[in-house]
Amino acid sequence: MPEPRRLLITGANGSLGHATARYFLEHDPLCLVFLGVRERRERAESLVAEFPGRAFLCPLEITQQESWVEAVSQIESEGGGPLSVLINNAGYHDDALLATMTQPQWSGVLDANLNAVFWGCQAALQPMMRQRWGRIVNVASLSALHSPAGQTNYAAAKAGVIGLTQSLAKETARLGITVNAICPGHIEGALPTSWSEEQIKAVRRETPMRRFARPEEIAAVVFFLASPEASYMTGASLKLDGALV
Repeated sequence: MPEPRRLLITGANGSLGHATARYFLEHDPLCLVFLGVRERRERAESLVAEFPGRAFLCPLEITQQESWVEAVSQIESEGGGPLSVLINNAGYHDDALLATMTQPQWSGVLDANLNAVFWGCQAALQPMMRQRWGRIVNVASLSALHSPAGQTNYAAAKAGVIGLTQSLAKETARLGITVNAICPGHIEGALPTSWSEEQIKAVRRETPMRRFARPEEIAAVVFFLASPEASYMTGASLKLDGALV
């Protein structure tokens, strides 16, 4: 019987993290999915209840190195083997014009969106190098490629994720470990809460597909990047935006 893949998905209680976890659980009956969460665990807990023995809560503070070490250790002890797939999905934005942006706004967004990816990749590399196989998928953002006003902190962090991805892919290419990034545009269920209905309609009209992405459409791309079949694809940054840019 093939060895089951053991996945860690951060931000597993958000729309994209939840959809990605569900996609793996439904499309790979052997995989074990560890749901990295800190608080607001309700959606993650619902997956644990729906997929007993295959979905597990994994308490994780993504900005703390020791929390990552504990999470990787938990996966090995509860999953019966080492971590093989890391999906760095957690993050947030705290928008402001640079002239009025506070230092906590800047450093908080950099910590959660870039430094956390560094800690996660570093923790995941140890078990992946032992296996000489692994998949890392970093969720960047369209803001990294087409940066809007008012998001200097978020755009800088996500652009950093792309740079980290490309460099790390070169470091691990001979070890059977691929590292890729995705740059989603607007996703249903994850639109800014500050947007009015008129703003939502305007952005939808600007998108050539005239709609936003469904979370499961993004999850399907992550699923491929994490698969054995994606063995020659590394260092890529895929734009998933309905041709908006």
